Amino acid sequence: MAKRVKYFYNTNTLKYEKVEVSTGKRILRVIGYLASVAVFAGIVMIIAYTYIDSPKEKQLKREIEQLSLQYDLLQERLKVMDVVMGDLQERDDNIYRVIFEAEPISTDIRKAGYGGVNKYKALENYDYSGLMIETTKKLDRLAKQMYVQSKSYDELLKEVQNKNKLLASIPAIQPIANKRLRAMASGFGYRIHPIYKTSKLHTGMDFSAPVGTPIYATGDGVVVTADAEGRGYGNHVVINHGYGYRTLYGHMSRIKARRGQTVKRGEVIGYVGNTGTSTAPHLHYEVLKNNKPINPINFYYNDLSPQEYELMLEMSSRANQSFD
Repeated sequence: MAKRVKYFYNTNTLKYEKVEVSTGKRILRVIGYLASVAVFAGIVMIIAYTYIDSPKEKQLKREIEQLSLQYDLLQERLKVMDVVMGDLQERDDNIYRVIFEAEPISTDIRKAGYGGVNKYKALENYDYSGLMIETTKKLDRLAKQMYVQSKSYDELLKEVQNKNKLLASIPAIQPIANKRLRAMASGFGYRIHPIYKTSKLHTGMDFSAPVGTPIYATGDGVVVTADAEGRGYGNHVVINHGYGYRTLYGHMSRIKARRGQTVKRGEVIGYVGNTGTSTAPHLHYEVLKNNKPINPINFYYNDLSPQEYELMLEMSSRANQSFD
């Protein structure tokens, strides 16, 4: 196809003359054309990137939506865990620690946060910064509370172990297997002394039994006295049970336990006799708390029924004559 030639009418020469376009004008036209194309292309690209998502962007948006949903689900689970933790703390302070006579953990320790430098600064300036920071804070707080609760349970475990040891150590059975409670001769309190015939504080209980009847340790402990030459109590044994408790077993015919020996509740430590200032075969039994004698009647809850205990309580309160 032949190139089109343009002409113009020259009024000076009164002739049609050929239009000549200079090289500079041609370059300017090309530049203008290219600039127009570039501007149009830029506008198209801006519109496309602003309103039309690429496949990669669509995939990223789907992932963001999924992550947002997971964050919402995580928030709900954190709420449930927070309620469970609150219940554990409530039981710990008001049940477990009350049972084991331990001080409750203060709210300041349980609810303590993280002070100092802003540890969540790296999560700022994102579209979902608020959600991420709030979730992370809840996780950190829950982790701290779980740590405090774990330490609390460690303490309670020690209390349980100590409590078991305490329960095994406290005198809790009769020192002789004497189910015929009418054989109990005298109880704790002021009684007539069999020798001096005066009213005197009887600091224990007397159990009448034949010579040679086995005598049992009433709680776990260590034998601190095994005296075969004692005068008043005759052959007698003293056991240190710890926690301020001691028990004394007097007037034995024979001592089986040795000083320094560790004994268990129900272990035979000697045999009933009539030694010392005793007027008949019997066992004189005492319970001491912080070196002060207390009524042993309060410590027979392990092997007496309520009816038997009531009968023993009645007999021990009678103001009769003691055997020693």
